[in-house]
Amino acid sequence: MSSEYQIAETLDVKGASCPMPVVQTKSAIDDLADGEILEVVATDSGSMSDLDGWATGTDGVELLEQVEDGDVYKHYVKKTA
Repeated sequence: MSSEYQIAETLDVKGASCPMPVVQTKSAIDDLADGEILEVVATDSGSMSDLDGWATGTDGVELLEQVEDGDVYKHYVKKTA
């Protein structure tokens, strides 16, 4: 889980619904250096599939892990380029 990662920044998108978690994640990733990891904390269950699909179709990012913790969804996204 997150203890394996050195988090560069945490993005809190709790309360936001599609497409805002993806839009805000893209913006936050753009501000990171290559190799840094962004933790995204969301309450929208759709963020699980939305962020997975976005990361799969986006060059320069890798979705490392997604964790469901009750009503909170945590996503770990690494900037690769």
